[in-house]
Amino acid sequence: MVVVEPGPLAVVQDGGRPGLAHLGVSPSGALDRAALALGNRLVGNDGGCAGLELLFGGFTARFAAPAWFAVTGAAGQIALDGRPVDLHLAQHAEVGAVLTIAAPAAGARSYLAVRGGIAAEQVLGSRSSDLLSGIGPAPLRAGDVLAVGEHPLAEVPLLDFVPVAEPSAGVVEVRAHPGPRADWFTSAALEAFYAVEWRLSASSNRVGARLDPPRTPAHAAGVEQHPVPLLERAITTELPSEPMVAGSVQVSPDGRPTVLLADHPVTGGYPVIAVVATASLDAFAQLRPGQLVTFRHA
Repeated sequence: MVVVEPGPLAVVQDGGRPGLAHLGVSPSGALDRAALALGNRLVGNDGGCAGLELLFGGFTARFAAPAWFAVTGAAGQIALDGRPVDLHLAQHAEVGAVLTIAAPAAGARSYLAVRGGIAAEQVLGSRSSDLLSGIGPAPLRAGDVLAVGEHPLAEVPLLDFVPVAEPSAGVVEVRAHPGPRADWFTSAALEAFYAVEWRLSASSNRVGARLDPPRTPAHAAGVEQHPVPLLERAITTELPSEPMVAGSVQVSPDGRPTVLLADHPVTGGYPVIAVVATASLDAFAQLRPGQLVTFRHA
């Protein structure tokens, strides 16, 4: 498969590199794990096969050999040689066919699975791109040629409909457990963390989802401004660096939380107020800048 146009960011991802934090290696892997797993199932791949993670679409590729493929995750217009094709269904492409995946109307990341998997070089047991450390394949560029692995033994499932909910364009609710440093925050801060609607910052990426506090108009009569910082610390001493996991919600000195994602550093020095439940973590893959998110007790 030849990349004609990669879009804003196209990277190879699989299940990642779990269990290597003692070597300073983050887990990486697909941000929307369920979407990649579904794509692999749709084309009969093993669950560990690598696919492409596409941020905000804009992707075009040409098939250099016949192939089965499926697109999952965020829903944008998908076309094969100009003919619309469905999301969440296996499709067959002939030699020379051109696939285009447009920017999604909701959600942020689409996933392209190809039967046989993307056969990028493995590093530490994974083909995933780690954008923080630079481990694994680099982000795709126009002209890149992607090798595809051998076809699996499993057949392509015969499906005509897969009931998968599209990413929400509204307020997204996620579950979170109390963090190991929750006691470093005031009771008012802990209440506010679960009570307010946070807004995804445009500076978010695969390393972490940065969240901005609610914005209160300065001119709003009778409206009290939120204390600054909103997530006020009860303990203000320096915290030695300690291990981090995906889903950890670190709070910086200005009171802004950051949810660590797949390419996160393995240690951090900001207190962790909460840890996002594993079942909710995929939701951050599909948040768009400016979208609202609320936390609820897991």
